[in-house]
Amino acid sequence: MSKREKGETQMNVPTARLLALPGVAAVLLWVLGLVVSDGLSSSLSDDAGDRQILAWVQGNTNKILSGGWLFMIGCLFFIWFAGILRGRLVAAEGDTATVSSIAFAGAVATAIFGLGIPAGDIDAAINKGSISPATAGALHHLGDAFFVGAELSAIVLLVGVAVLVFRTAVLPRWWGAFGALVAIVLLIGPIGWAALIFGLPVWTLGTTALLVRRPPARAARVPAPASG
Repeated sequence: MSKREKGETQMNVPTARLLALPGVAAVLLWVLGLVVSDGLSSSLSDDAGDRQILAWVQGNTNKILSGGWLFMIGCLFFIWFAGILRGRLVAAEGDTATVSSIAFAGAVATAIFGLGIPAGDIDAAINKGSISPATAGALHHLGDAFFVGAELSAIVLLVGVAVLVFRTAVLPRWWGAFGALVAIVLLIGPIGWAALIFGLPVWTLGTTALLVRRPPARAARVPAPASG
């Protein structure tokens, strides 16, 4: 092994660890955001009326704002994670990287819809003194629409990655099968919420760990033509 190759190997270890941070940070911020906004605030039933929702917003303003902000930052880290993942997928797929681009688009769409999940409650909390109960109720339930959008968009990401895993073995094939299973559950409306809340974070952490353990694929070097 040449000195240059040894240097690249030594640099790959800390670099790989740094590249793992976005995926881990995304999941941690998602969990922390939900704990702060929902777990630490006073309980609110799913069938609460508009006046109850407004009272909940007014009584938990700081927790709603803090938790929602943390959750949204987690979505931004998820985009960063998706960009790192796309680089590995493109290196493995080659050519026009069509499937890699589709998977990345699914990840970005998932993150954008994720940003909207707490946005309604945040808006209500910011304007808690000037909104009506009906407006507070509408903003609160707006998160359900964004949740469904994130749920469906994640299918594009997971299926795209699974296809490339089986085609190129960029990740273990058993992990591709797990991602495909999560995508199937996401497609089933009544239980798809569980795959988004539990399956996607587990998949993100697992994919991050596998990316760190597996070095990126390198394009083969084409020898220069002999002169003369």
